[in-house]
Amino acid sequence: MLRAARHLLARHAHGDITLKAVADRAGVSPPLILKYFGNKDALFSQVMSFEADVAALLDAPLPDLGRHMVRHVLTSQTEQGADPILRIVFAPLHGEQGDILRANFRTQVSDRLAARLTGPDAGLRAELALGSLLGLGVMFGIASGTYLRATDLDDIVDRCAPAVQAHLTP
Repeated sequence: MLRAARHLLARHAHGDITLKAVADRAGVSPPLILKYFGNKDALFSQVMSFEADVAALLDAPLPDLGRHMVRHVLTSQTEQGADPILRIVFAPLHGEQGDILRANFRTQVSDRLAARLTGPDAGLRAELALGSLLGLGVMFGIASGTYLRATDLDDIVDRCAPAVQAHLTP
């Protein structure tokens, strides 16, 4: 249900998404969504949160974090069809829901990554690293880059991880 709601939010404004549309996409009934979440606002509150996803993204020691983050984004794309943090790129970011999604991304992803970094300009370095990851995720997952998709994931990780790690290490 969350995946279906994330998919729809990446393509439509929050106000245009109905519980029926989420239910249809998830292959469940609207009452089941209400049973688990209570209402549409509660469902989308979870959809707009990155808390459950950022732990997996940042689950590596700092010296290996760039490599882990690149692999995480690529593996999520190949195994799950999307990486949860990429919804910041594809969600319509207008109105109150856009403000909430941006604020959540800043506090739950960017600021959390910055807090793990040592040295000067941790916030800037965190945002540069995340920008590199998001760009890679867009090119690999959404644009379906022909050469990226034809290349072994380990090769892509070997090529991209040093650039991401360079932002993480002072």
